Amino acid sequence: MTMLKNLVFTLVLIRKFLVTALVGVAMWISPAVAHHSHGNYQLEGLIRLQGTVQEVHWMNPHAWIYLDVTELGTESGLWVLEGGSIAALTRRGWARDDIGAGDAISVRCHQLRDRSKGCLLGFITTEGGEEKEWD
Repeated sequence: MTMLKNLVFTLVLIRKFLVTALVGVAMWISPAVAHHSHGNYQLEGLIRLQGTVQEVHWMNPHAWIYLDVTELGTESGLWVLEGGSIAALTRRGWARDDIGAGDAISVRCHQLRDRSKGCLLGFITTEGGEEKEWD
């Protein structure tokens, strides 16, 4: 009888371990699965905007640039531009102070599907004329 109790006890421990391990793995991979898509942007092409940076928000999960666009006539105004994560931007050679308020930049980006003043950034050209990826 004691041997049977030991076997049952061991099986219960193994089951608890496996359940705990599976929950741990699920929690570990859930941030990757939870990332949203870019389905709200027109990914088929890029538009070009030129303007003056009003604000830069260097933060996770995405960096943001607020750009005062004056070159598009009826589309002029404040545009909100979504960039990549800080880790992705750093890997591409960007630093927090590379772009700041008052900088004149041009961008190529994917506009929101509803045609409002928002974009998923693709590329930024700084005042020095260098174009780099910002996603």
